[in-house]
Amino acid sequence: MASLSLTLRPGDARDAGAAEQVMAAAFDPQWGEAWTRAQLLGVMAMPGVRLLIAEAPGDAGGDAGGEPVGFALTRSILDEAELLLLGVAPDHRRRGIASALVRAVMADCAAAGVTVLHLEVRSNNPAILFYTAHGFAKCGERRHYYRGQDGQLYDAHTYRRAIG
Repeated sequence: MASLSLTLRPGDARDAGAAEQVMAAAFDPQWGEAWTRAQLLGVMAMPGVRLLIAEAPGDAGGDAGGEPVGFALTRSILDEAELLLLGVAPDHRRRGIASALVRAVMADCAAAGVTVLHLEVRSNNPAILFYTAHGFAKCGERRHYYRGQDGQLYDAHTYRRAIG
């Protein structure tokens, strides 16, 4: 697919619905990994949490903003941060949106003095290839952390990447 003109902007509580909508489309319901709006708002109220929204251009002539097509949610504490959620709407994947979001998150982290970015992912999640391609290295594992709808247990893998 072709690349997409994209706007990245900081989000706030008014964008929780947009993030929730992207998650509903992007996260496979068999894993139960999508957060509810209440969960998003609860975490977003905490210190050090940032929401980044990726928007595709809106309709020509319309005065509304762009269409939310992706987001990243991070939490920073001192010189470390965690990428809590990253999602891109399925019909906008493979256009560089996730990569743009990760690069922006890393730039924000660097500007805030963060030296390490962490994340956690289910062991069979294909996103592992994406994260390793962006410099994340596995640093830990939580056995049987995730449960699929069929009851099967999956490990959680933790990854980290130096910033700067």
